[in-house]
Amino acid sequence: MSRYGPGGIVVVAAWGQAGAAFPVGSRWILGGRNVAALVFRTGRPARTDHTADVSDPVNEAAGRHGLRSLVGVPLSVEGRLWGVVVVGSIREEPLPPDTEARLALFTELAAAAIANTQARVELRGFAGEQAALRRVATLVARGTPPDEAFAAIAAEVGQLPEADLTFLSRYDAADTATIVGVWSRTGILALSAGTRYRIGGRNLHSMVLKTRRPARIDDYSSTSGRIAEAARRSGLRSAVAVPISIERRLWGLMVVGSMQAEPLPAGTGARLAGFTELAATAVANTQARVELRGFADEQAALRRVATLVARSAPPQAVFAAVAAEAGRLLGAHHALMSRYSPDRETVTVVAAWSRTTATFPVGTRWPIGGQNLHTMVFGVHQPARLDDYTGSSGPAAEARQMGVRSGVGVPISAAGRLWGLIIVSATHDEPLPADTEARLAGFTELAAAAIANAESQAALAASRARIVTTADQTRRRIERDLHDGAQQRLVSLALRLRDAQAAVPPGAPELAQLLGDAVADAGDALEELRETARGLHPAILAQGGLRPALTAVARRSPVPVRLDVQVQGRLPEQAEIAAYYVVAEALTNAAKHAHATVVDVHVVAGHGMLHMRVRDDGRGAAGFGHGSGLIGLRDRAEALGGQLRLNSPPGAGTILDVTLPLDNPGGPGPHV
Repeated sequence: MSRYGPGGIVVVAAWGQAGAAFPVGSRWILGGRNVAALVFRTGRPARTDHTADVSDPVNEAAGRHGLRSLVGVPLSVEGRLWGVVVVGSIREEPLPPDTEARLALFTELAAAAIANTQARVELRGFAGEQAALRRVATLVARGTPPDEAFAAIAAEVGQLPEADLTFLSRYDAADTATIVGVWSRTGILALSAGTRYRIGGRNLHSMVLKTRRPARIDDYSSTSGRIAEAARRSGLRSAVAVPISIERRLWGLMVVGSMQAEPLPAGTGARLAGFTELAATAVANTQARVELRGFADEQAALRRVATLVARSAPPQAVFAAVAAEAGRLLGAHHALMSRYSPDRETVTVVAAWSRTTATFPVGTRWPIGGQNLHTMVFGVHQPARLDDYTGSSGPAAEARQMGVRSGVGVPISAAGRLWGLIIVSATHDEPLPADTEARLAGFTELAAAAIANAESQAALAASRARIVTTADQTRRRIERDLHDGAQQRLVSLALRLRDAQAAVPPGAPELAQLLGDAVADAGDALEELRETARGLHPAILAQGGLRPALTAVARRSPVPVRLDVQVQGRLPEQAEIAAYYVVAEALTNAAKHAHATVVDVHVVAGHGMLHMRVRDDGRGAAGFGHGSGLIGLRDRAEALGGQLRLNSPPGAGTILDVTLPLDNPGGPGPHV
C-alpha cells in the first residue's frame, strides 16, 4: 500500500512471502508504465502481466524480487485519489482476471479506515490549532513583548506532527529579512532570532517575496543563498512557506520544515495558510501595540524636550536633552548633536549621549570633509545614512573605533540656514530602521526652536543693553551740557547781577531790591539745575564709585538708612549705574509710598556677581503696576543679564533682591 505525494509515492504498508520487495518508507518517483504510475494518471485499476517487458525503476525492483505480474487498484478517500494498493505474483501465469475486483473490496475498507483516521487526526489537529491560536491570542492580549509572541507562534506551529523546524521571518527594507521567531524539535538551531539575511538565490524567502504566494522546496540540496545554507545546517531537507500579510501588505512568512527523507505532505501549505491567517491577526495586534507604545514614547520624549524649549532653558540643556531622548527612543548606542562653524570649515560637538562609556566630549571639533555623516549632510542639506562604516573617514573613522557600524544624520536648520545636525548610531550589524530619519525630524524641529529662542533672547538682551547704555550716555551728555552750558551761564549771570547790585546808587532802593531778588532767583535756579544734573548722572558715582555714591544717596534720604556695602574697588560701569538707581529708587519709594521708618541696604560683590537687597519696614503691597519705577529697574537688571525679585506682602514691608553679572554685563547672551 502506497500513498501519493508531491513528485512520487511513499510505501506505507508491505507484505511478502519472501520479504517485501518495497519496504515501508521507501519512496519512488512516479513515471514510466508501472501500475502505480498508470493508476495515478487514470484513476483506474491497472496491471502489468510481464514486468520484464516494461523497463522502469518500479518494475525493475519487482523483477529483482521475482515478481512477474502486478495489479494495482486506486485507493480513494472522500472522492480524492489517496494512494494505490498493489499485489504481485511470482508465478509464470498472470494474476487472475478478477484480481482487480476482489482487490477493490479491500481498498474500500482501507479507504474507510483512512477516512476515519484522517477525520480524527484532522479533528485533533483543528482542536490543537485552535488551542494554539488561543494561547497566542492570550499572550498578545496580555501585552507580551513582540519577540516573545513571535517565539510562541513558532513553537505552537511546531506542534504540527510533520514539523521539525519552524520559524517566522519579517521582510525589511533593502532586500533583507530578519528571523523574529524560531523553534526546533531537536533544540539545535543554525537559525537564531534577530539574525538578518540578505534575500537572494533560490530559497523560500525569495520565492514568497516574488510571488506573494505559498511556496515549497522538497529538496534543499538545490537551494542557494545565506538563509538556505543556514537551513541546511539545521538539518532541513524539505520545507513549506506561507506569506504573512498585514493590511494587504506582505509582512513576512512562516516556514515549516522537515528533516525527514520524504517531503512534507501536500496539505501542509493549506494547513499552514489557515494558521497564518489567524496568526497574522496576532502579529498585527502585537505590531499595533508596539507602534502605539512607540508613538506614546516618542510623544513623551518630544514633550519633555518641548517643555524645556517653552521654559527657555539654556541651549546647552536643550541640546543635551535632545541627544539623550533621541538616542534612547530610537534604540541607538550613541547620539550626537553638532554645529557647523560660521565659516563652514569645521563642525563642533555641542551635545553627546551614549549607552556606553565611549563618546565624543562636548567641544570636540573636526574639519568638514571625508566620508562621514557631517560632510554628507553638509553637502546636500538633507538627511543621510551610513549603513556600513567600513572605509569611512573623519569623525566616522573615530566612531568606528568605538564599535559604530551604522548611523543616520538629520540636518538642523535655523532661520532658513543650515545650523548643524543630529546623528544617532548603532553598534550592531543590521542598519538602523528605515524610519529613523523621519522620527529624528521631530527632535530637529525642537532643537531649531530652541536655537531660534536663544538667538532671539540674545538679540533682545543685546538690544535692551544697547538701549540702557544709550540712555546712560544720553544722561551723561545732558549732565555735561548742563554743567558746561546752562549752569556756567547761570553762574555768570548771578555774578553780573551781584555786580549790578553793588553799583546801584544809594538813592535807588527799589532798583537795589529788584536786583537782590534777581540774584536770589538766579541762585535758586542754579541750585535746581545742579540737583537735576545730579539726578541725571551723579558725578560722585563717576568719580568715586559705588560705595561713596550710595553713601551720598543714603545721607540725602528722608528715611533713616542702614547701609552695608561690601564692594572693593570699582565695578563695571553698567553694574555701578544699575546698582545706584536701584537703591535710589527703592529709597524714594520707601519714603513716598511705603511710609517706612527704616531701610536696610546690603550690597555685596563676589564670584562674578553683584547682589543687592533693599528692605524696608513699610506697609508693603508694592508691585510692578502702571507707572511704577520698579518696572524700569527690572528692565535695566534684565537687560544686563541680571534678575530683580520683589517680595512685598501687604503690611509686612518690602524686600527688593537684585542680582547683576559682573562678567561682561549686558553682553550678547547665551552662545548658540
